[in-house]
Amino acid sequence: MKKITICLTLLLGALLGKAQQNCPIIPKPVTAIKQTGEFVIKRNMGILISAKVLDTAATYLQKELQHLNKLNLAISRKAATSGIKLMLDNTIRGSEGYRLKMTTTSVMISGSTTHGVFNGVISFLQLVTLSKSALAVDCWDITDAPNYAWRGVMLDESRHFMGKEKVKQLLDWMAFYKLNHFHWHLTDEPAWRLEIKRYPKLALIGGMGSTTNKNDPAKYYTQQEVSEIINYAAERHIVVIPEIDMPGHATAANRAYPEYSGGGSPGHPDFTFNPGNMATYTYLANILKETIALFPSGMIHMGGDEVSIGNEKWKTDAGIASLMQQQKLSTLSEVEHYFMKRMADSVYRAHAKLLVWDEMANAGLPVDSTIIFWWRHDKPGQLRLALSKGYPTVVCPRLPFYYDFVQDSTHKNGRKWNNKLYNSLQDVYSFSLTEMNLTQSELNNVLGIQANLWTETVATAKRMDYLLFPRITALAEAAWTAPANKAWPDFMSRLKFNLGLYDKAGLYYYDPFIPVAHPEPIKQAGGR
Repeated sequence: MKKITICLTLLLGALLGKAQQNCPIIPKPVTAIKQTGEFVIKRNMGILISAKVLDTAATYLQKELQHLNKLNLAISRKAATSGIKLMLDNTIRGSEGYRLKMTTTSVMISGSTTHGVFNGVISFLQLVTLSKSALAVDCWDITDAPNYAWRGVMLDESRHFMGKEKVKQLLDWMAFYKLNHFHWHLTDEPAWRLEIKRYPKLALIGGMGSTTNKNDPAKYYTQQEVSEIINYAAERHIVVIPEIDMPGHATAANRAYPEYSGGGSPGHPDFTFNPGNMATYTYLANILKETIALFPSGMIHMGGDEVSIGNEKWKTDAGIASLMQQQKLSTLSEVEHYFMKRMADSVYRAHAKLLVWDEMANAGLPVDSTIIFWWRHDKPGQLRLALSKGYPTVVCPRLPFYYDFVQDSTHKNGRKWNNKLYNSLQDVYSFSLTEMNLTQSELNNVLGIQANLWTETVATAKRMDYLLFPRITALAEAAWTAPANKAWPDFMSRLKFNLGLYDKAGLYYYDPFIPVAHPEPIKQAGGR
């Protein structure tokens, strides 16, 4: 028995020693080698930059360190032998790759671009944040770069409005996990959430209501607030992409300007814009032009999904019948495609890229100016179609990347596929396209991965947090870390340290280790 106890003690010690060698960063770096000793952050240290373009990254680091350890380190371009150094180095691989090299006296963060340097800053901040001391940090030598360029989160604010501060908080956490695209779903059936100065009723009337209460007062983002959020995201190297949905999901807009409505169906009244009314194209082109001018990303998502659930009135509309005759269109699906191609021209003329859901992979949109979002997991043929045609494609299938789906079999207040399947933390983490047997040329067209949070059942910030955290970490690692470098037990060991950060931030999150610790928030009335 004594020998067994000794063996178990030695084994436990070995496991603990190995665990201590694991780099705590999420997403997991390509290589991370533990070095001897600790780097101690001291009051007289500086943040040294090799070029003025690194000012933003240095300022971000300065502010975060001040928040974490109450030390205000000066930013300087003077050479020094100690401190935290940020530098551009064109030998670093990829536009987002970085090297973080630490000794007991200095930290060197380098990248070939400002974005790469910023990613290195984030890794250093994670090490500081997760350290037992806010001043002493274990030394690491890390070389890293992402597996996918597009690592995104979509937030639907049409169905429930979360507000500027909540969006900023989400952007903070996205940056912390190196997620870099924020897809902002601002228009849909319940409400229109974006100020368009040429058509003020879109926000003032269309902005009224939500999924749970159609009488909610108007809530929307002014263009000044949008610019503030865009700048906030840009400091964190996050691209903001607006979505103006059409020709379906247009109910809120049609409430404000009914003269452009194409009608709907009993379940989805006034669901569409009217492709048979020539004034519709001018109206929507003006909206797109104003929106593209506001968002510097050079991209706009126009939806293009689920039109058939609410285009019943198209069958009897005289203008649509005339359009079909003139353009030799034989089906309503062809009318959709005609509409999208015509509206797409407005986007292309504004020198922007068009983003659409996977229904539009059949529409004949130009490959070099269009990005497809594959969301229908039950239609893998649409992904193959988009990739085989050469469309750059973002992968965001309902299973496992719709975060309005619950994450535990016992949860009842969100969605399940066929009332059975849900999106667990492990399913998100383990996602891979390998089983689809795509060719290498098809895989080359995959831009990356995105999670989508639709908010029919998300009426409060508390529930938003519960559905995002900690699945946002699994998303980050699925998008950043190459499959060969991933390991579920290792991920879970790193995740455990992050839960304490959520407690400090006041987030109400799902705890995969002790699920009963944070019960699922109560369902909101009116959620599906």
